[in-house]
Amino acid sequence: MSEIYCDWAATALFDTEILEKAYKTSIEFAGNPSSVHQKGIDAKYTLQNARKRCATSLGVKEENIVFTSGGTESNHIAILSLLNRPVKGSILVSSLEHPAIREQAEMMKKCGWQVYKIPSDENGIITAESVIKAMKDDTALVSIMAVNNETGSIMPIYEISDALTNHCAGKRRPKFHVDAVQAVGKIPLDLSYKGIDFASISAHKIGGPRGIGILYAKDKFEPFLRGGGQENGLRSGTENLFGAEAISLCLEKYFIKKDDVETASYKRYLEQIEYTSEFISKLQENPKTLILPKTRKPQDERFSPWVVQVAFKDLPGEVLVRELSSRKIYISTGSACSSRKLSRPILDAMKISKDIATWGVRFSFGHSTTRDEMMKIVDEVEEILKTFG
Repeated sequence: MSEIYCDWAATALFDTEILEKAYKTSIEFAGNPSSVHQKGIDAKYTLQNARKRCATSLGVKEENIVFTSGGTESNHIAILSLLNRPVKGSILVSSLEHPAIREQAEMMKKCGWQVYKIPSDENGIITAESVIKAMKDDTALVSIMAVNNETGSIMPIYEISDALTNHCAGKRRPKFHVDAVQAVGKIPLDLSYKGIDFASISAHKIGGPRGIGILYAKDKFEPFLRGGGQENGLRSGTENLFGAEAISLCLEKYFIKKDDVETASYKRYLEQIEYTSEFISKLQENPKTLILPKTRKPQDERFSPWVVQVAFKDLPGEVLVRELSSRKIYISTGSACSSRKLSRPILDAMKISKDIATWGVRFSFGHSTTRDEMMKIVDEVEEILKTFG
């Protein structure tokens, strides 16, 4: 039996064509982009060309693109920039955030900042109303992910952005940061939307290499970490030319603009909606299946078609992961960054019972996932449920 990889939310399978092309470019232009000799100048031009192509794909300005080491660092730079403020205030983060946000926000408490969690509704969605209700007079940053990495719930980031603008009319508006790691290349997205100040992107979620990401920063800001002044002073360190070239190619191939309905990436997105709808419907034929959240329907626009959280009654998630792995089908129980922890903070935030959370597993799909593979998974899960029934 051939392998079926369905842990794309942890990391995508490499797009080898992109990696090979980026590698050749980095070998050809091997100089340090900060060097003033010709090899350095050539490398700098190549780096800037990659930046320009990223900006074009994302529909933003070239100067808004800051290359980083990945989604986690992009998140941290946005949060740590608050430490330069002369007066401490508060930070709002959703109760559904990835550890890269959740844990760093907790560290900010030790620096004198107040951190407030925005509660989730039963669907695993952060509403604009809940954000405004959590607002404080001294809130300096609001951080909400675009797509949840465990349930696939899509946050109404444009509504939240508008709500923040309207609520703060006539006074200082907090910065709005969006962790877009699970959204870029997966759902239609507009990062240039007027109220989005920061957005984090990671290449390895869309077929690129690990160790390269982007922080979209709408406006210039004061960085907390400093060094040689690369990336316009916002992220010092010798630039990763291979990574920059690779992520530019990934965005050109996979980024889904909001209204670009004729592109191959948009058509693949629509195709995945159909695959996932059938996948959920087939799983639900077994009475032991619980789609999480329970309100998610087979073709539900509130959720990304690339991520499905499922619990199978009385079957621990870790057992199912092992059983499927023995059959060369690879899934997970949740975030790879939390895989060694017994807690399920995302499901806890949705008020899902401990028993059901223990049964939960995550199926996450990618651009090369086929319908046949997804139907094969349904068949194998059915056999395993019979064995453990």
